[in-house]
Formats: sequence, C-alpha cells, structure tokens
Amino acid sequence: MIYQTKGTCSRAIEIELKDGVIDFVKFTGGCNGNLQGICALVKGMSPEEAISKLKGIRCGFKTTSCPDQLARALESML
Repeated sequence: MIYQTKGTCSRAIEIELKDGVIDFVKFTGGCNGNLQGICALVKGMSPEEAISKLKGIRCGFKTTSCPDQLARALESML
C-alpha cells in the first residue's frame, strides 16, 4: 500500500504486511537517515505495536510527524 502523508516533509509511505507483521516500509522524502532507522525498527513488528509506539508523536510545532503518519497509515490498513 502507498499512503500519501499530510503535514510532513515526507510525501508518501510504502508499506507491506506479511503474515500479520510489518515486512517493508519505505518513506519518500523526509529526513532520510531518521526514516531509514524507523523503517528498520518497525520491521517484524505487529501493526498494533507500531501504532501504539508511534501514534501522536509530533515534529516541532507540527501536529503530526513522519512516525505519526506511519501509525495513521497502519491504522488505515487494519
């Protein structure tokens, strides 16, 4: 699935689930190193666990962040 982000530097998130766990995540745009780290950390995690850890994280004065957008994307997949 490709999720179009809102309110962040990244423009989209590509996500693949396999057997109920996160198998692949790739952000388009945004802070490359940080987002690669997030992708590596959530791989193998259940969507529910990732959502509980990432939802509500803010970036500076913004009301959302790339991790929060990933949580929202995962919620839309469930």
